[in-house]
Amino acid sequence: MLRPANPSDSPKLLAFDLDGTLISDGGLLVPQATRAALGRLRTLGVRVAVITGRDQAPPDVLDAAQPDAVATNNGGTISVGGELHTEAHFGPEDLRAVLAHGLHDARVIAFTAGRIYVDAPPGTPTPDWLRQRPYAPLSAIPVGEKILKVGFYHPGIRGWKDALNASHPHLVMTGAQEPYTDFLTVTPSGAHKGAALIAIAGALGIDMAHTVAFGDSDNDLAMLEVAGHAVQLGSLPLLRPHADDTLSGPEALGAYLDTLAERLTRN
Repeated sequence: MLRPANPSDSPKLLAFDLDGTLISDGGLLVPQATRAALGRLRTLGVRVAVITGRDQAPPDVLDAAQPDAVATNNGGTISVGGELHTEAHFGPEDLRAVLAHGLHDARVIAFTAGRIYVDAPPGTPTPDWLRQRPYAPLSAIPVGEKILKVGFYHPGIRGWKDALNASHPHLVMTGAQEPYTDFLTVTPSGAHKGAALIAIAGALGIDMAHTVAFGDSDNDLAMLEVAGHAVQLGSLPLLRPHADDTLSGPEALGAYLDTLAERLTRN
């Protein structure tokens, strides 16, 4: 795909990862400089999408970005204009394979649209975010439940990733490498951020050459590959060959977006 030489070449859709990109890792709030720049870009007619590995975007992100589209679960669940556009879930055989990990003391979290199912070793602390959500034991998943994403936490997760990839290469796996060596996310076939960006641009009637994607981690790779212009935050070597621009982190994003707004104003 022919990429524009610079994001000032009429970008019409900005797509943001969350953790480590639009907000700090594990954070909830958008920096004020980024918030102001996003508001400025919206007045210039630029559309905004949030494309995240999380299953929900924090309220402050939605308030700051006012996104035209939101993709969660690494792109498997897509809403455009507040309406559900796409929702990918595992088939029964794929789900059985994903859950048959055999990892002792692994913490496993399966996500549906409304409930979370958890398997954790005895004595494992419950994260704050999980305590605030309805969840049940993994063993309580009812037959036919639509599982959208499964996350694993275990120091030996790389071996499980390799085994699952060998037997089920159509599934989408991210993590189990830098920067998340002990964490793996598995989503259904085709449920990744690159496909989400393509779907969102299509739904909004925007040519991919006019999209700009921002990301920092391996699950952003597919999105950076297909975007008209790719901006890497941080220094993950995996992303560097695909980045047209690089930023140090979320704290540098506001100034970058302001520069983009200034270029659009001049044009």
